Amino acid sequence: MSIIVFIEHLEGKLKKQSREIVSYASQLAEKASQKVVVVGVGDISREELETLSRFGVSKIIHCPNPGADILENQVYTRLLAEIFEKESGELLILANSFTGKALAPRLSVRLKAGLVTGVEALPKSLDPFVVKKKVFNGKAYAYEEILTSSKILSLNGNACEVIEKPVESAWEEYSPSDAASAPKAEVLDVNKIAAENLLTEASIVVSGGRGMKGPDKWKPIEELASLLNGATACSKPVSDEGWRPHEEHVGQTGKTIAPDLYFAVGISGAVQHIAGVSGSKTIVAINADKEAPIFEIADYGIIGDAHEVLPAFIQSVSKLD
Repeated sequence: MSIIVFIEHLEGKLKKQSREIVSYASQLAEKASQKVVVVGVGDISREELETLSRFGVSKIIHCPNPGADILENQVYTRLLAEIFEKESGELLILANSFTGKALAPRLSVRLKAGLVTGVEALPKSLDPFVVKKKVFNGKAYAYEEILTSSKILSLNGNACEVIEKPVESAWEEYSPSDAASAPKAEVLDVNKIAAENLLTEASIVVSGGRGMKGPDKWKPIEELASLLNGATACSKPVSDEGWRPHEEHVGQTGKTIAPDLYFAVGISGAVQHIAGVSGSKTIVAINADKEAPIFEIADYGIIGDAHEVLPAFIQSVSKLD
């Protein structure tokens, strides 16, 4: 039996979470005495994919399907289902990303597999198979049991420590059947957002809210993000007002992120915002209101006007080597 891992890449480079879910699968495989099979689709090099062998991967399957770099849900679903069955899969793991959220329910139906989304940790037990996930917009945890023989998990960012376990991985170039590769939709155009540091991939994110008091006062946010080689983000009210572009909006109705370090500057911490950032490893909150809900989830809090705190903070960071 195998644990199948679908990894994502961006223009031929592995996404940050790909290594996390492969390491998660490897640690689980060791407990369950199974092997890990990684599946990469589209224009990604063998050299890039083989870096995953550092995490205990038994086999790497590459499907260089022409046009497969444009996500077409039905094509990807048929392809992954075909590989899952070919490799005698018992568990399929994906990232809880936009792609994972599109594919996991379809695969669950096709494979008749129990599905748990937004998994936060390795299984509590294997028999019965019980996993931990966040509920109520990240305010609580639940333990869910999967009863089916085939299982699917989508993993949240930062849900597992990345542990290296170098092995020699087998390699396979896979050509799907005609039924699995035939697209049902025609993609007419793709508009990509150009960004210096992609928000969902950034290890450090500096985010601002209405406490910044206007679009013309955003320079400290950008300066701090630049100093830390991070990305900028914002709360929903800020993007709704047009202060910042909508692609920077993080929260329940925006992007869900899980950076190593998240700065919430002038953000009150409404439950909808917390739902999108609660996976962050460390949260630093800066707010003038000491009763702001953001302080309830923050690891570090600074009470004060952002326009007084940020310049001092930036000055201190700029002195670091």
